[in-house]
Amino acid sequence: MFRIISQDKKTEARTGEIATTHGKILTPAFMPVATMGAAKTLSSEELEEMDYKLILANAFHLYLKPGLKIIKKFGGLHNFMNWNQGLLTDSGGYQIFSLKNTKVTEEGVNFRSSLDGSSHFFSPEVSIKVQEILGADIIMAFDECLGYPVECKRAKESMERSMRWAIRSKKAHRNNKQFLFGIVQGSTDKDLRRTSLERLEEIGFPGYGIGSLSIGEPEEMMFEIVDSLIPLMPENKPRYLMGLGKPSQLLEMIKKGVDLFDSSFPTRIARNG
Repeated sequence: MFRIISQDKKTEARTGEIATTHGKILTPAFMPVATMGAAKTLSSEELEEMDYKLILANAFHLYLKPGLKIIKKFGGLHNFMNWNQGLLTDSGGYQIFSLKNTKVTEEGVNFRSSLDGSSHFFSPEVSIKVQEILGADIIMAFDECLGYPVECKRAKESMERSMRWAIRSKKAHRNNKQFLFGIVQGSTDKDLRRTSLERLEEIGFPGYGIGSLSIGEPEEMMFEIVDSLIPLMPENKPRYLMGLGKPSQLLEMIKKGVDLFDSSFPTRIARNG
C-alpha cells in the first residue's frame, strides 16, 4: 500500500505514496478533520479544489449522529459526504475517553451520549464494525487514550490493554479493501512506547499511528518521544502522528520522518482567530 519515493539526505524526511481504492495519496500529507462528515466551514468540493487527497472523519460522532442506518442508505461515508478521494476514520477511542463517567472493562467501554444521554458500548469489535460500515480507506484499531500527565503504572496498564485490543481489532477486521493501522501507546514513557511498537509489529499492521501526543505535554517531550520511536518503526510503512496541526510542529515532524497528520487546528483557528 505504501512506497517511498524519495529520502532527504540531511534529515529523516521522505516523500511517499499510499495507494487506496479511492486514489493515490502523496506523503507527507495533512488531513483536515471532517468530524461528522464535513469539515467546519468547508464543503467537500472546496476541499477537493484545495487538492486534498485524504481527510479524516470520526467514527464515534458519526455512529451517534447521523447514525449508521442513514449512512448505510447512502452506500457508505464517501457517498454521504460526496467525497471521491481518500478517507481515514479514527476508532472513537480518543473521543470516548474524553467523556465523563465512562466505565472501562477488558471487554470495552460503556459511555453515555453527549447528545441525549443514551447509553452505548464500544469495544474493538464494535469499533471495527462501525468503521467497516462507514467504508473509509484507512481505519484505526480501537485503543485506550490517556491524558497528560499520567502515572507510569496507569500508563503501563493502559498500554497493555490497548495492545490486547489491537489483537482483537485485527481479528475483527474483515474488509481487505480497508487498511487497518495499529496505534502506538505508552504516554510519555519511552520504554512503554517501544514495547507498544514491538507488540504491534508482532501483530502486523500496514501502518502505524502514534497516539496520545499533542495533548498538553511539553513540546520538547513530544519531540523526544517521536525521536525515540522513528528509528524503530518500519521504513516501508506509513507513520501517522495523530492530532498534530500546528505548521511549525508539522515541519519538525516531517524532518523526523513522519508521513501523516490530522488536526482540527486550521479550521478552528480560521473560525475563532
